[in-house]
Amino acid sequence: MKKKIPSAWKSIRLGIIILMTLVVFAYGFQVTKINLDEFRKESRQESRVRVIRALARPDILEYQQVETSVAAPLYIPCQTVESKNPSFDQSQPYILLIPACGAPGEYIQVEGFNFPPGLKGLVYFIPSPDPNDKLALQRGNVQTDHQGHFVYELQLPDRHSDQVQYLRVVVRQNVGHPHFSDAAIETWDKIIETLFLALLATTIGTLLAIPISFLAARNLMKDVKSSLTQISLMIIGLTLGIYFSMTIARWMRGIADLVRDDLTSTIIVAVFCGLASYNLFRYGFYKPENGKSFGVRVYLPQVAQICALLFTFQFLFLICQVGIQTGLTITPRLGNLAFLGNFITRFSDLINTSLPTIIALSGGAIMGGLSSYCGRRVSEKLPQKLLKWINFGFSIAAGVTICLIIGSAIGWLYEIQNETQIRLIPASIGALIGAMISLSTKPKEPLPIGLAIYSITRLVLNAVRSIEALIMAIVAVIWVGIGPFAGVLALGLHTIAALAKLYSEQVESILPGPLEAIKATGANRLQTIVYAVIPQIIPPYISFTMYRWDMNVRMSTIIGFAGGGGIGFLLIQNINLLNYRAASTQMLAIAIVVATMDYLSSWMRGKFV
Repeated sequence: MKKKIPSAWKSIRLGIIILMTLVVFAYGFQVTKINLDEFRKESRQESRVRVIRALARPDILEYQQVETSVAAPLYIPCQTVESKNPSFDQSQPYILLIPACGAPGEYIQVEGFNFPPGLKGLVYFIPSPDPNDKLALQRGNVQTDHQGHFVYELQLPDRHSDQVQYLRVVVRQNVGHPHFSDAAIETWDKIIETLFLALLATTIGTLLAIPISFLAARNLMKDVKSSLTQISLMIIGLTLGIYFSMTIARWMRGIADLVRDDLTSTIIVAVFCGLASYNLFRYGFYKPENGKSFGVRVYLPQVAQICALLFTFQFLFLICQVGIQTGLTITPRLGNLAFLGNFITRFSDLINTSLPTIIALSGGAIMGGLSSYCGRRVSEKLPQKLLKWINFGFSIAAGVTICLIIGSAIGWLYEIQNETQIRLIPASIGALIGAMISLSTKPKEPLPIGLAIYSITRLVLNAVRSIEALIMAIVAVIWVGIGPFAGVLALGLHTIAALAKLYSEQVESILPGPLEAIKATGANRLQTIVYAVIPQIIPPYISFTMYRWDMNVRMSTIIGFAGGGGIGFLLIQNINLLNYRAASTQMLAIAIVVATMDYLSSWMRGKFV
């Protein structure tokens, strides 16, 4: 068999590829400005050594110290008057400068006597006629022998002065037993803050990411289809429900504020609302045995359910006021357990602040669901000719609603005061879009609303996830100020986007068999998710959540650089102050916590997943 002779073109092509690769990397060197001249500088090498040695000695333990400090006069350059060492009490520590003056750059000998034996000390130059001046420049290190004597060669700095300047030698001696340093105590406080910062951010992010993940799962949303009538009425009902529910929520908060200064009155009104809600719910869900009712009585259960819901929300507002007042009252009396009273106050305030949004979304969901149901019934019962005109009107109304909301948001964002630009133009565009959709769609044709919701959800998640948590922390600091609360908000928002993506991808990868089996039994959408989807996703959800907690612990060290609290806030401060020993303590604590979290999450995954 003849050997195949490689063609010249293959060799040339390989050479061109290698050459192009070298050109790319050469340009990369140019762009990144790789240059080792700065690396070789003696000053850079000294700085590297100093920083590495400081990082190798974390400031964890310290002793009580006795300081021995001695100063001697120094003239740079020598004066016309004879410059010499003053007389010393030779029974005490003292230093001699030989000679006691010189020109800049010259060497003199520093000799010390009667210092504590076997210790290291520091040599400082004081460019001031005051030997106690706080401005002191470190010039070197000394080591005393067993007799407390040392000799050090010092190069005089370039500090011309007609007045006397000073040289100081400081030797510190440890006494007593070691104890934790201030840096170690601060590090402990901040690392605990970091752990709970990451825990709260993970909890908030997980609770919100789970429902969002179902909307971002293609296999669940692709089969969701609705008629144009149903979609249009749902949009209108959702908008009106949110608006009216927000108005009702503000009234309820106003009622709660009327009695908040009197704790007894607040409790009495809360008990009344709770009892009313309980009895109305019982009546609202009661069904007569014969199943027959006529006239107005047929609507009474639905009215009772709505009233019960209103009384429930009013009860929650009042309970929040009770919690705030109770927490403020008991916190000063709890001593070391004051954080429990503070928790009651803060948690009640959080619920009180969130309730209007919860009520608005709940009202919007209820109104949207009812209007969607009405739209489905209308679409099923009415003939196509009449339904076409109904769709035309409702589509225009829905388009106007959506575009008015967008126009109002743009007007608020860019401070546009022109009503034509934020009202008339968006309404006209919405009406035109609604009319075009209505005319191009068959009256009873099901539209893929699920895929539209899926695409919008994915787009929003991708946009949020593309923003680094550090940027979110900067914005959060503007919202709520410097501190760990800003870190919780930043990490929580980033966690929602990241976990929702991971969760949704896990939902998309579930086995289709259980899903089809549950649907075949006639189960509705909620039952399908509960019995066919959730059992398959619980283990990976737990795994992703634990991994995200571990990740948030590491990310919290970075957002601290932007004022987001945690250990990172302390670390960046010490780095800026060139306190590398304290910074080394914080880096060591971060490494220990991350390693511990890794082992803990691994153990939990093995046990529960």
